[in-house]
Amino acid sequence: MSNNPHGPTRGLLLMVVAPSGVGKTSLTRRLVADHNDLHLSISATTREPRPGEHDGRDYHFVTRERFQEMIAQDAFLEWAEVYGNFYGSPRAPIMDALGRGESVLFDIDFQGAMKVHAQASQDSVLVYILPPSLAEMSRRLHARSQDSEEVIHRRLSRAKDEVADWERFDYVILNEDFDRAYSDLAHIYHAERQKRVRNPWIGNLVADLLKEEI
Repeated sequence: MSNNPHGPTRGLLLMVVAPSGVGKTSLTRRLVADHNDLHLSISATTREPRPGEHDGRDYHFVTRERFQEMIAQDAFLEWAEVYGNFYGSPRAPIMDALGRGESVLFDIDFQGAMKVHAQASQDSVLVYILPPSLAEMSRRLHARSQDSEEVIHRRLSRAKDEVADWERFDYVILNEDFDRAYSDLAHIYHAERQKRVRNPWIGNLVADLLKEEI
């Protein structure tokens, strides 16, 4: 719940997009840990958990049958099939958080971010994280040993396509130095939270100020 003493605020949908291996997950997890008014949107997926991942914390791991049921129930704000697996953002918890004046962070792919933005353009903020180079991105993908050579090649090709659309984003951050990239991301979040359109209580405060005798 928003704890602004002056009145209610409206949250935002912060969508952070980056190719695999660029450090997006580390950046977004730290941002959520440092801000109690920001919550991570936990996606549902049909893929198998990776080492160290837990159901309900990293993803909601569901069967393909259950995912299809949720599609039929219009339970997703967005969903897509990526590399043979389904991913989707459950609608209800996202909209509930916005209604409470809280913000939601999406660790999301390019197409998903565009779909959410199309439905909620006034509430959404688009941030793209750039790698220092595709060579460094390739090195990181090989180092984590989670994908085949074919999948890594597809990820690199897709990254080039996404980078070409950088102008569709509100902000672009270069993750060459993690601390600098995190500082940039945190400043973006703070500035967006302070926007006039997300703080309707300012109008009443200004009206009261103008009534004061000096």
